[in-house]
Amino acid sequence: MSDIKHWDVEDEVFWNETGKKIANRNLWISIPSLLCGFAVWLYWGIITVQMLNLGYDFDKSELFTLTAIAGLTGATLRIPSSFFIRLCGGRNTLFFTTALLMIPALGTGMALSDKDTPLWVFQMLALLSGFGGGNFASSMSNINFFFPKKMQGLALGLNAGLGNFGVTTMQILVPLVMTFGMFGAMGGDSMVLQNTSGTLIGKIPAGSETWIQNAGFVWLLLLIPLAFAGWFGLNNIRTPDVSPDIPNPIASFAIISGMLLVGLVAAALGLWLMLPESANGSGLGISKEIIIVMVIGATVLCLKMLPGAIGTSLTRQYKIFNNHHTWVMSAIYTMTFGSFIGFSAAFPLAIKVIFGYSHIMGADGVMTHDTINPNGPSALMYAWMGAFIGALIRPVGGWLADKLGGALVTQVCSVVMMLSAIGVAHYMKAAYQSATPEEFFMPFFLLFLVLFAATGIGNGSTFRTISQIFNKEQAGPVLGWTSAVAAYGAFYIPQVIGEQIKATTPEVALYGFAAFYAVCIGLNWWFYLRKGKTQEVTCPKCGEEFELEDEKVFYNP
Repeated sequence: MSDIKHWDVEDEVFWNETGKKIANRNLWISIPSLLCGFAVWLYWGIITVQMLNLGYDFDKSELFTLTAIAGLTGATLRIPSSFFIRLCGGRNTLFFTTALLMIPALGTGMALSDKDTPLWVFQMLALLSGFGGGNFASSMSNINFFFPKKMQGLALGLNAGLGNFGVTTMQILVPLVMTFGMFGAMGGDSMVLQNTSGTLIGKIPAGSETWIQNAGFVWLLLLIPLAFAGWFGLNNIRTPDVSPDIPNPIASFAIISGMLLVGLVAAALGLWLMLPESANGSGLGISKEIIIVMVIGATVLCLKMLPGAIGTSLTRQYKIFNNHHTWVMSAIYTMTFGSFIGFSAAFPLAIKVIFGYSHIMGADGVMTHDTINPNGPSALMYAWMGAFIGALIRPVGGWLADKLGGALVTQVCSVVMMLSAIGVAHYMKAAYQSATPEEFFMPFFLLFLVLFAATGIGNGSTFRTISQIFNKEQAGPVLGWTSAVAAYGAFYIPQVIGEQIKATTPEVALYGFAAFYAVCIGLNWWFYLRKGKTQEVTCPKCGEEFELEDEKVFYNP
């Protein structure tokens, strides 16, 4: 039976006899579905590197727009996705949103098969890849309802952490599947590398054959069986505090499609206003900060205006915006997850551009950055390690938060992030002013791994904090909302790094991020660690709000 009408996981008898088995089944179907979502969302970071190696007729700045487009759309689609579970149920939502990923995966493979495919086609596919980014909000909101409070840190950490492995899986798998014609004649013809490429196991010399289209096609091998697993293995929880009025599946799919369309239109309009004419934009050059605010505001307002039960339900769920903790945790989670996802998207191309080219001062005193560096590291050999560490360690953050408290763990991570970002900035500056940038690669790379590890632990601890501060009805939407705001890091960070590389000052981007981390350190201390701080806390059992004078971040019933 896919619909559950009684669900009380805080009752230990019910949990042990009934709830645990159902919750674990939903978790282990959710994880690989979320993994594929991350992979399809962020595979442009790897694809664009290979497009450079193959000599596609696009500028570096135009290729950076593909990662930015996918980043902005994926983040925006998390806003409507935050509310899908209450409106449509977990089974209906996860099945349909997983199936939607087949559209950009198939389209990307077809577009990459022809080097003459115009930029606007790739931009449209990057826009649709945002489906994978949006899935995180609904997946996390859904899993939050299946586990008791005492296990939510670990459960959410596993779902998010192993789901985040989609980035690492993609960064390892895509370069490998591009080395052979795994789909035979159905997969299209090979292309010839113009520059040295790489995989996890070594460099591939120029002149070798490659099948870049496999970067899209390969995900169909996972998405098709996962759609079946979701339909037959997941559950809708039909209780008053979760999803009381779930319509039939077809109506649910229609609701999800309409709400996703709102996000897609808002993101597309924002991108058009921001991008230059050469990249199919308006040429108005509106700043990315203004665009983010405009897109978020337009999406939230338009969703609220939708007719019938959707608008009524959202009115109730929008009460989260009256709680100041929603805004504080949005900033703190942006620091952790926003950094993780943004650096994951930008890391491969940043390695290629900063260390794969020699930066030579000409006789006229002008430094050039277009000479291939034969000693440069292969971005495809190294880029996967950062996301791997960040995702692998995320459940540890949830576990530590269960033991020590989320705010304390987050505070330590914040300090480490700030210091490592400053170190990365130093070596980026040195490399981008050197004819032999490879000399600075190893310290840059190691410090970036420390930065990724800190973001991973902070991801887990911050989600644990949210699950304790808010009651069950609000926790799901808040988890989705904060993840939506944080996901704009996948748009913002590649844009900032790309702009600063173009300005020949890549280190400025990392110094700016370090300054933001310092602000978040202050916020976390002021609201959750300061001794004697009186804060509003919601009892997870009865829903009653009260004040607690304590330095701990959460109330333990």
